[in-house]
Amino acid sequence: MLRRIWILTMFENYFDQFSQIGVLGRVFSNQRSSGLNFKLNIVQIPKYCKKGFKGVDDSPFGGGVGMIMRPDVLENALMKGVVEAGGYCQNNFKEQLHVVCPAPRGKVWNHPRALEFAKRHLSLESNKDLVFVCGRYEGIDERFFNQYVDEFISLGDYILTGGELATQIILDSAMRFSDGVLGNKLSVVDESFAHDGLEYALYTRPQDFNGEKIPSELLSGDPKKIEKFKKESALNMTKKYRPDLLLNNPDS
Repeated sequence: MLRRIWILTMFENYFDQFSQIGVLGRVFSNQRSSGLNFKLNIVQIPKYCKKGFKGVDDSPFGGGVGMIMRPDVLENALMKGVVEAGGYCQNNFKEQLHVVCPAPRGKVWNHPRALEFAKRHLSLESNKDLVFVCGRYEGIDERFFNQYVDEFISLGDYILTGGELATQIILDSAMRFSDGVLGNKLSVVDESFAHDGLEYALYTRPQDFNGEKIPSELLSGDPKKIEKFKKESALNMTKKYRPDLLLNNPDS
């Protein structure tokens, strides 16, 4: 099964390295014979505007600083660059696509939300392709939001210069939970935030690094000692660096 991910952006090459390097690079380039496959499709917004880059935005009614992305241009990019190009039904494309826009109004993105998003949209159980709309300038005309956007996602209480980086972060963090993306399914089990805290301290060779040695429990070969060390280490790491996370788990 193929899951297509469409990205509406001002910049055609912004996602080149993202789709070619690392874990997700392998996912987008190596199609599997079974399971869920992913294809990234970039839609450059200015190509769907008669004036190109110069016609994508305009000054805001009512005054104010910055420029606003026009709803008709974004609509044209969505309908022609995604719906028509992707072969979706013109009359009921909303049943086939889920449109996401990174924006401050969205719920804040975190580990549980990434897991839930992956189950909804990046699994064999999902039945819609994804569309990400990457805003720029001062923002996007509210009417496009009202008529076409299904979900808003915020990375936190700060502003980026555009939605491209936010889209990459959302996909990178969520796609890790899609079956077969990571080589080892257990990679997402004991990592930071999976259990209301940080991951335990990690060690590898050499056994002695500038006088600091590997904890003896990890060299003992005793599963119970190793497990106890990992739990205590995770708790200590969380208390030291992110005590706020323990508020979610008062028994810790």
